Amino acid sequence: MPMKLSPEQEAILNGEKGETFAKVMKTLVMYGEAFGAEKMVPVTSRYGHLVTSFGLSVMKPVYALMDKLIQGGAISQQKFTVDPQPLDKNVPANFLQNIFFKVMYSKQGEYNAQLEKLGIFDADSYSCTCYMDEAGNIPQPGEVLSWAESSAVVYANSVLGARCNRNSGIIELFGSIAGAVPYFGLLTDEGRKAPWIVEVRTSKKPEAQILGSAIGMKVMEDVPYIKGLDKWLGVRLDQAARDYLKDMGAASASNGAVGLYHVENLTPEAKTLGEGLILPGAKTYVIDDAELERVKAGYPCIWKDPGAKPKLAFIGCPHLSQAQLIDWTQKLSAALDKAGRSSVAIPVVFTAAPKVIREFEKTPQAERLRRLGVALSYICPLMYMNNPLCGKMPVITNSNKLRTYTSAKYLTDAEILAKISGEAI
Repeated sequence: MPMKLSPEQEAILNGEKGETFAKVMKTLVMYGEAFGAEKMVPVTSRYGHLVTSFGLSVMKPVYALMDKLIQGGAISQQKFTVDPQPLDKNVPANFLQNIFFKVMYSKQGEYNAQLEKLGIFDADSYSCTCYMDEAGNIPQPGEVLSWAESSAVVYANSVLGARCNRNSGIIELFGSIAGAVPYFGLLTDEGRKAPWIVEVRTSKKPEAQILGSAIGMKVMEDVPYIKGLDKWLGVRLDQAARDYLKDMGAASASNGAVGLYHVENLTPEAKTLGEGLILPGAKTYVIDDAELERVKAGYPCIWKDPGAKPKLAFIGCPHLSQAQLIDWTQKLSAALDKAGRSSVAIPVVFTAAPKVIREFEKTPQAERLRRLGVALSYICPLMYMNNPLCGKMPVITNSNKLRTYTSAKYLTDAEILAKISGEAI
């Protein structure tokens, strides 16, 4: 069925605001019709979020498109944040890697200038965790978003109670330009109901990254209603719970395609609607200690030498919160003291949003972290790893997202802490 548009949307489609605006609207209409959307609904959030932050030299069509949007006056109706930058001189790289990065991301400066013209919030608005208090892009419950970035979308839907589909890059920008998005999927009440019940029956607090991985690989793009996790997280969305759900959700979105989950007695819609969110005939997936061990044991190590000594460790994918930065600094300091070391045994990079780093730098822990030899950066670890030179390095991470998309090897928080403190090397 053809999509029903408002008179204003019809006028844009018919060229009232020019050819470029008309093409933006036509693209959104075609996108919506492919998913069975019957109408467009207004984007009601204050800010947007774009996934394409990297100035890859091969992305010529994207830069040409951005130029056409700018020339045609098709500028975003809302300011937006963007995923992390790919380059930072503070991150360890050898001579050849640095040369390769300069070639690979040779369009970064030009692309940043395009994003500025299109409506980026400011020069420090590059992060996958744009919803951190310091970053300021925090949607309100029920607001309709035009975002891309899988970990940000699942967080906004689940933890904040906003509404957003798992959009692709550029489509999210078009929604911000048009001020409207197709109404389907996770924007609808029915689309936010759960065809899966996940019962957490572990003997201890499950590792967020492995739990999210297990859920994602089982339910794929479906919505899970998670029971039993409130036993370990409590019933308040405090900072610790939000950080846990951030990491769990990122793993579920990358190891599967989860765009929304509900946690009984904890997340906003689960608190309000309870088991009314569960669809009739929902399937049940039980996660106990043995299941988490099975899932972790199934992760492949694709290093040329699986027993190689790690050359680099990334912690923070998605970006760390300030509370996580402080916690990791304290844990690492204690582990190094125990191992009789004054600095890390291998190069280590913690990543966080620029504005989170700025606030963290005001704490005593920042100088302490520097003394431990850790690099603190705003980059995207995935963009660092996704090239032939870095892809061959034995890199370890506590991020299931980074493990999934690159050659990095996953370790639990305890395992990676032992490695970087020298305890297990």
